[in-house]
Amino acid sequence: MSVNKEAYLHIINELKGKATLVAVSKIKPVEDILALYELGQKDFGENYVQELVDKQAQLPTDIYWHFIGHLQSNKVKYIAPFVHLIHGVDSLKLLQEINKQAAKHNRTIQCLLQVHIAQETTKFGFSFEELEALLIPKELNNVEVVGLMGMASFSDDKQLVRNEFMQLKNQFEKLSSTHSSFKILSMGMSDDYSIALEEGSNMLRIGSLLFGKRIYTT
Repeated sequence: MSVNKEAYLHIINELKGKATLVAVSKIKPVEDILALYELGQKDFGENYVQELVDKQAQLPTDIYWHFIGHLQSNKVKYIAPFVHLIHGVDSLKLLQEINKQAAKHNRTIQCLLQVHIAQETTKFGFSFEELEALLIPKELNNVEVVGLMGMASFSDDKQLVRNEFMQLKNQFEKLSSTHSSFKILSMGMSDDYSIALEEGSNMLRIGSLLFGKRIYTT
C-alpha cells in the first residue's frame, strides 16, 4: 500500500474547507482507495471508464466518483448510473449524450465544462471564445453544468501557471454572474495546487502526492 497519510492530512488541513479534494486514484488498487476512505476521504477521481466501473462495484456506495479524463461519447452509458461529477465535458455532443444516458436512469448528472488554458496542444477543452458562444439547450433536463475545469501548462514557470489560473477564474466569475448553477472551479493538481488555491480554485485533483507516482505497465 502506498498511501501517504501525512500528505493527505496536511492537504486537508491546508484546505480548511476552502476546496473539495478529489483524490485521483487511477491505476491504484482498491486497497489504497479504502485506506484514504477510512481517513474520511469520499471524493475519488478516475479517468478510465472500465477501471472506474470495476472499482465502483467493489467499494463503498457512499463514495463520490468523479470522471476526470477525456470521456468518449460511446462510453458514457457505463458510468451514467452512478457517476457524481464529470469534469471534462469538451463538446456539446458529449453533453447531449450525458443527458441522454442520465435520463435512462432518471438521474441528473452534474458536469464541468473543460477550458483549454494550457500552452500544450495535447490538452482538451473549449477556448474562452467557444465557451462564451456556447448555448446549452434548455431541453437538456438531465444534466446540470455546475462550473469550469482547466489544467495549467506543465511548466516550472510559476507565473505562467498563475496567469493561466487567473484567466480561468476571470472567465468563471463572468459566467457565474449569469449562470446561478456555476459553483465549482476545478483547477490545481499535485504540482500546482497551492497556486490554484491562491487563485480561487474550490476543487483540487490530487494524485501523486497522496498515492505516489504511478507505475504504468505495458
